[in-house]
Parts: sequence; C-alpha cells; structure tokens
Amino acid sequence: MIIMYLGLDVGGTHTDAVIIDKSGVVAHTKVVTTPHNLLECINQAFKNILTGIDPSHIKRVNLSTTLTTNAIIENKCEEVGVLVSGGPGINPAIYSMGNHYYVIDGQIDHRGTEITLLNLNQLEKATKKCRKKGIKVFAVVSKFSTRNPVHEQYIQQKLDDADFISVGHTLSGNLNFPRRIATAYYNAAVWRLYNKFSYAIEEVLRELGVIAPVNILKADGGTIPLHVSRTIPVESILSGPAASVIGTMALCNITEDAVMLDIGGTSCDIAIFADGAPLIEKDGIRLNTHNTLVRSLKTKSIGIGGDSAIKIDGNTVTAGPQRLGMSMAEGGQNPTIIDALNVIGTINLKDTGRSHEGMYALEKKSGISSHNIAQQAITYALDIIYNEVMAMIDEVNSRPVYTIHEFLKGKVLKPKTIYLIGGPAKTLAHHITQRFGWNVKVPQYAEVANAIGAAVARTTVDIELFADTQRCRLLVPNLNVNIRIPQEYDVDNAIEDATNYMMQYLESIGVDEREREIEILQVYSFNMVEGFETTGKNIRVHCQVKPGILHQCRDILKI
Repeated sequence: MIIMYLGLDVGGTHTDAVIIDKSGVVAHTKVVTTPHNLLECINQAFKNILTGIDPSHIKRVNLSTTLTTNAIIENKCEEVGVLVSGGPGINPAIYSMGNHYYVIDGQIDHRGTEITLLNLNQLEKATKKCRKKGIKVFAVVSKFSTRNPVHEQYIQQKLDDADFISVGHTLSGNLNFPRRIATAYYNAAVWRLYNKFSYAIEEVLRELGVIAPVNILKADGGTIPLHVSRTIPVESILSGPAASVIGTMALCNITEDAVMLDIGGTSCDIAIFADGAPLIEKDGIRLNTHNTLVRSLKTKSIGIGGDSAIKIDGNTVTAGPQRLGMSMAEGGQNPTIIDALNVIGTINLKDTGRSHEGMYALEKKSGISSHNIAQQAITYALDIIYNEVMAMIDEVNSRPVYTIHEFLKGKVLKPKTIYLIGGPAKTLAHHITQRFGWNVKVPQYAEVANAIGAAVARTTVDIELFADTQRCRLLVPNLNVNIRIPQEYDVDNAIEDATNYMMQYLESIGVDEREREIEILQVYSFNMVEGFETTGKNIRVHCQVKPGILHQCRDILKI
C-alpha cells in the first residue's frame, strides 16, 4: 500500500506544495501567490503536485496559511459583538475591543462561585443593539469562566440566532482574563473568512480526487483536523512561521543552540533553537497590541525578503519593508534585493538585463553607481537581519527559556549556527556567512521547507484539568467537562483523569495511536484552609501532545 503525505504552505509571495512518502520528497512545486484569490494559486499548486501521481495514494493533507494572520494585521475582519462579564477587583471596560463591546454586570470568583447574578436587563439591551447593527458573530467571555462557565453559557443561549459564538472557556484552560477576551474576539472576527476558505479547500481536493483527512497547521507547530479548526480558527494564526520551524527540524539534525532564517520574497522569519529544540511563547502570542492565549512557537517576522523594494533617500540606500511586486528580473517594475544580487554577480536569475536597467535608472536619479546601490542595498538588508537576530537572542536571554519540550533553567543561548531556508536561501548563504561569521547550513529542499514542515507536522492538543475537592467539582474547560468528584480526590487521580480525557479526545478526532504521546507539563496542588483547618485541595494538571514530526516521517529527510 502506497502512503503519501501532501503539505501546502500559502506564503505572501509563493505557495509551495510537496508530497512525501517513506523514501522522502517525491514531488514539489512553487507557484506565485495570488492574494486577491488564494484558491487560484492553491488549486494550481495542487494540480502541479499531483501530476503523474494517483490521488488515492494521498493519505493526509496538511496546510499552513497566512489567511487569518493577514486579515487581522490588515484589519479586514468581521465586526464582532463582544459581551463580557467580570469578577472581583477588575473592570472589564478597560479591555474593550472592537466597535461593539458591552459589559454585563455579574461576577464569578476564582473558586467558581457565583457572587453576583448576570444583569439580564443589560444583556437584553446589548443583544438588541448588536442585532440592530447587523452583528452576526459574537465573543462571550466572563472572568474565571474556566472555573465556572455558567455566565458564558447563559449568554450563549441568549444568542441562539447568531451565526457563530466564540466562547471564552472553550479556547484555553489558562487563567488570564484580558488574553481570553482578545482570543475570543479574534476567533470570532476571522471565523467566516476562515470557514469559507476551509470549505473551498475541501471542494478543490475532492475535484482533484483527493479523499484524505485534511489538517491545518497551528501557531505552536502542530496540526488540528480541519473540521475541528472551524470553531477555533484563531489557532491558525502564524501557521506559516510554524511551518518553517517544523520544516527545518525535519530537514536538519539540530542538536545545538541555533538560529533559523526563512527568507522569502516578502519577509524573513526568525526562530531560535535551544539545545536543538525550538522555543515557544508559553503564555500566548501578541496580535495588534493585544496579548492572546494562542500558544505559539517563538518566531519573529521582519520586512526583508528577496523582493524587498530598494529605495534611495539622498545618499542613503535602503530596502524593504515594502514589497512592490516581483523583482525586475522576473517581470516586476521596481528594483529589489534579487535584482541587486543579479547586478553584483551573486546570481544569474532570469532577465539579468532588466535588473541592470532598474539599477541604472536609480543611478541616474541619485548619482550613485548601480553597483554601489546594489551592494549597499544588500548590506542594509543583512544588517537588518543581523540586528534583529541579536535583539531576539538578547530578549530570550533576559527571560526564562521555554522550549516545546521543557523549561531550561539558567540557560543562556549562544548560537553559532544558522539554518537557512526559503527561496533565496542558497543565493544569500555566502552573504549571511560573511555578515554573521557563523556556520550557515542550507538543507536540501530549502526552497520548499515550509511545505515540508506542514506535511510532516503531528497533531497537537493541550488541556488543563481543574479539581476543587472542597466543592467536589472537576473541570476540563476546553473539552466542556464539568463533573462531580469525591472529597478524597488527589493529584494522582487528576493526572490519570487528565491523561484519559486527552486520550479520548485524540481518539475522537482520529489521531493515530503512534502520535498519542502525552506529556504532563505542570501539576499544582494547593491546600485550601478555612480557620485552622484544611477544607480541601485545589488541583491543576496541564498536559499536551507536544509539537513535532509525524512518527512515520522522522529521519527520512534529514541531511
């Protein structure tokens, strides 16, 4: 039986696709991304990659996409009705998001006890205003909803005519009210756009004869089934940089402190490895000045790529962050870094004459020789990348270091190796080596490493279990578990239950048994005391299937 895995990465400049089997990469393609119609380039990439391949051999399809990230960055999201209720010691109004934010009085405390009932009059007025304004998607969040979701559930019931409701306690078990509001808001804001895209992807694959499970890459480097992602599209944010990291792990035998640079046409993504493991944003990523609960690999994107436009101001030559189209060598109208590399002779890409024409036009305007313009533009771009890498290392070293595997106590990162991927990787390797003075490695298939990362990423899930033995309640918020437990319930019971709930969930979404490697991240147990007596325990267990590479794809691609 032939088993193949298809990975697709929709980048800002190019859309890449690969097919992998037990022998390695059997096909790969790169097409120009059409931002105004992503399905056009995706359809073309699928057709290219499947040429000469029986689609019935494809047993898994994994995608990474910039769709939701770009929608948020470019403020192209749907209007959201945000209904929030607070708790002791906090005013929810200060966390206002969007144009339709309403605070509903009502309080639940840190133990999950309802202190104040919801103000139903306020709720009625808020829902009427939203309906009058045509709002169809909502974010509903109450403080401490992970300890008692009753307020969120009641508000959800009152919005029974909504197209979609993003409910706070289902998004993460972590306690952080402001982050939960932002996460629920963005989840609702991109819901319609993402779902239109996801259903269209399935239709494209069906038309091409591919009948296989489809997964989307998450920001933490893992995947979730496409049908599951439809209620949590916020998880697909930053899936592109995550694909870069997983692809680098798949292609390279990384055991040391190292830096990954993924240089594309539009941008450069930076990631850092500590002892061979990528770093993670443990608490969640930041979007448009708002912190969220979306766990993510620690990456940074800067506006330097092969197609970064070259500009001259007086005697100063710069490049990026704007991309005004492709390089002139590839038919564009503005000189870019690629054109500069053509002019100084590093590469000989397509129509080099056009690159020289573009640079000469800048020479006539500025009085600086075209060769000097090209060299200065490349130097400027390299300096930007170098400075950003060093700043990121300094930032990491100023805080505790968390990788996808563990917390590295006292770790100080001292990378001296760069793993370089992306379309222009090979052409820039020599320049990167000179600027950093480090060992630079460019793996085979570097130009489609993102798609490889998407193809081989395993499914990841994390859950948090909360047990309060005084109240005799157990909750797993993002699985909607809320059951009674005995007073003698202890930490061992909690670990066992958390593991069992995780296993049941993984089975329900079709995760292969070999990929159900569950690890316990954190265990807390606190005595609750009233007067001079212990009245119970507050227990928390956080477990996950950690991000990584599919069991059957390990070690088949490494250089």
